[in-house]
Amino acid sequence: MVQATRQVRLTREGFERLQRTLAQENARLAEATRILQEQMETSADNEDTGLEDAKREKLNIEARIEELEDTLARATIIEDHENDGRVELGAVVTLANEATKKDMRVQVVSAPEAAVLGGSLPRISEESPVGKQLMGRKLGETFVVNLENGRQVKYRVKTIEY
Repeated sequence: MVQATRQVRLTREGFERLQRTLAQENARLAEATRILQEQMETSADNEDTGLEDAKREKLNIEARIEELEDTLARATIIEDHENDGRVELGAVVTLANEATKKDMRVQVVSAPEAAVLGGSLPRISEESPVGKQLMGRKLGETFVVNLENGRQVKYRVKTIEY
């Protein structure tokens, strides 16, 4: 049975960040392969911990590369925003915490993009509790987010930018 490939929507910045991360992981893989070869040449017995650690590290890097390549292959870059002033992927939103009266400026992105470090602005996933409640909201709307610890936070949408 062939599984349908799910499209991943990314901002241009997020797509480029994932590409840079992939290049870094490929460089790490080359280094891990070199270290593994050295370990294999110097290891007298196969029970060597350094050899096992090197193998495990190489496998982890290969898995990360596969994940990044898959995400990039399924990526569609978000360009047009015909949203009637509503929050959608790529939006930079200022939220006002109604209890603390403090503002928080974030960008709403897909889960794969939120997981990659870097960038000038905090990113929240559309699949996170705040992200789920925020999607589709208009300027001035308020919403409540139920947190894992049973607490609730009420936010108001102050600005939406693209």
